[in-house]
Amino acid sequence: MASISKKLILQCQKRLMDAKQDILNRVRDRKDDLSSFDRGGDEADQTMRLLVESESLSQQERLRKQLIEIEFALARIEKGTYGLCEETEEIIEVERLLAIPWTRLSIEGAEHREAVSKRYAQF
Repeated sequence: MASISKKLILQCQKRLMDAKQDILNRVRDRKDDLSSFDRGGDEADQTMRLLVESESLSQQERLRKQLIEIEFALARIEKGTYGLCEETEEIIEVERLLAIPWTRLSIEGAEHREAVSKRYAQF
């Protein structure tokens, strides 16, 4: 079986660490923005604050999930399984790893998983 070059792994590891830091900074900044909101105001102000808080919670959840995927990818690097598709057990395409360094699936693996998901979603 072919393997991924050390250079590619190091490049992806740097991208993962940069993405992780970016997410942590975004979470911190968003938290600071929300804490500066005035809790008073009329109904319109309170409604606006609730809408902003709701959107912020949705965004925080997306960032949390992405952070988990990044952590899993970093763990796979440490374990020596980084770049292997969980579905096909083949090497993930270099371009895909560079674009989405936390990915767990090759293009073929993602297509297969989606097809299976659609098939079972019909029932």
